[in-house]
Amino acid sequence: MAHVRKKTHSRKAGARKTSARRSTAARKITKRASPERWSQRVTEESDSLDLKQGVFKLTSAKKIAASLKRSAEHSSRRKTGAYRSALSMLTFYINRAGKTLPKTQRTRLERAKIELKRAFGRE
Repeated sequence: MAHVRKKTHSRKAGARKTSARRSTAARKITKRASPERWSQRVTEESDSLDLKQGVFKLTSAKKIAASLKRSAEHSSRRKTGAYRSALSMLTFYINRAGKTLPKTQRTRLERAKIELKRAFGRE
């Protein structure tokens, strides 16, 4: 009687373990052709605010807060109060920028949060 040996899944030296994930080349093919990021799409298409272009690049925290307040009060797309919408959009921008946001701009945007509170009388 011949001895039947069970087949085992052993790897040869230097062989890679196959992964269930697709390779980066396969993932790149399935990505959208558009260079837009999802966070940009949220900023432009969400039901939060109709923002003025370049509002977060303004040079003054007061100007940023005033622009956000104006946008929030006049927006027909928001689902909550004007203050909450403006503050959440500002926080969203700061969080999405992450470590790439220059320190000067980050401090300006953090000051804009304080100015926004003052503008809405919530000190």
